[in-house]
Amino acid sequence: MGSAIGANGHLIVGGCDVVELSAKYGTPLYVYEESTIQVMAESFTQEFSKRYSNSRVLYASKAYINPAIAKLSIQLGLGIDIVSGGELAVAASMDFPPEDIFFHGNNKSRIEISEAIDYGVGQFVADSFYEIKLINEIAADRNQIQKVMLRLSPGIDGHTHKKTTTGILDTKFGFSIETGDALKAIKNIQNCENLDLTGIHFHLGSPIFEMEPYDLAIRSVIEFLSPLIKTGFDMRDFSPGGGFAVGYTSEKLPPKISEYAETISRALVESCDKFDIPYPRLLVEPGRSIVARAGVALYTVGAIKEIPGLRKYVSVDGGMGDNIRPALYDSKYEVIVANKLNDNDKESVRVVGKYCETGDILAPKVDLPICSSGDVIAIPVSGAYGMSMSSNYNLNPRPAVVMVSNGKSKIIRRRETYADLMRCDQFE
Repeated sequence: MGSAIGANGHLIVGGCDVVELSAKYGTPLYVYEESTIQVMAESFTQEFSKRYSNSRVLYASKAYINPAIAKLSIQLGLGIDIVSGGELAVAASMDFPPEDIFFHGNNKSRIEISEAIDYGVGQFVADSFYEIKLINEIAADRNQIQKVMLRLSPGIDGHTHKKTTTGILDTKFGFSIETGDALKAIKNIQNCENLDLTGIHFHLGSPIFEMEPYDLAIRSVIEFLSPLIKTGFDMRDFSPGGGFAVGYTSEKLPPKISEYAETISRALVESCDKFDIPYPRLLVEPGRSIVARAGVALYTVGAIKEIPGLRKYVSVDGGMGDNIRPALYDSKYEVIVANKLNDNDKESVRVVGKYCETGDILAPKVDLPICSSGDVIAIPVSGAYGMSMSSNYNLNPRPAVVMVSNGKSKIIRRRETYADLMRCDQFE
């Protein structure tokens, strides 16, 4: 992120003083720096393409999507993967090229599948026998052939949080190679008159800080597929998913994009060479790793409570309603007092939210300058899975979202109002 410290000790992001942003737009506030999104997207494209020329970067929209992000993804030449009809609707609102949309998800509804086929979505990533049947039926009703990929579960542990591990046997995602379901699903699709099986996808989890799981999984999956490819399966696309890590704290920094690109590309090339099969198009799906660093969450300090000999609580005007990750995954973040970056006197505090839950903790123990009510708290690396997992718990409106670039700011999502909270309610 393009950040700096102003002469007044304030945090500067994208050329904008975040304290001034918080005064202008209110808090909680999510601020995205456009240039960071651009740099990360271009880095993924360049690092993979120079190692594997036939590669394509798909932005994983579940990390955060809205019309402005969808439009920027088009401008950056990214494809996109979606997991719901809502994400499709956002993409469609910006006329996202349908051939560049890949529809994931373990339980797509008939309505979602129908809407996606009618929009012309390029590929479905089929995740169940039920879904294969549905897609084939709906495509047949429209007298068309629908391209699909198949999501496999390779039985490889990505060594990440148990709630975000997806490539093992005991998971709701994918067809297991170990149980034989993967082979059955491939043959099932090949027997469907209205489906064209173009490739294979798997996803190991997120975030993944190690290279070995990617290497093992790619080699294992290609070995499994090689006899099928030699007997007629035309594998045009291959996706090892995403899950690329980001550095939420300075104590645990992620591998370089080049390391991911080198490991994945080498494993795919060597595996294809080993079994003498054609190189497929390589699809990679960074989401978190493109937008996380671009986002910073801003809050205003309210109540401060000190329990002598135990701890001090610093309460802010947001919390688990806009960032559930600390409560759900025990995720750790750096915390900054955005208007006191030049202050050297520090104390240990617990930063908590305003929600009616003891577990509404944003940072359990962090050293900060002496906080006062009205201070602006900034939490960097908040661009992924904050707003996209946000809620209206306690009937709190969701925050506004602002994009900054070269000293200018613009709203890309207005703050919700109380009227928004009641828009779907019936009063009679």
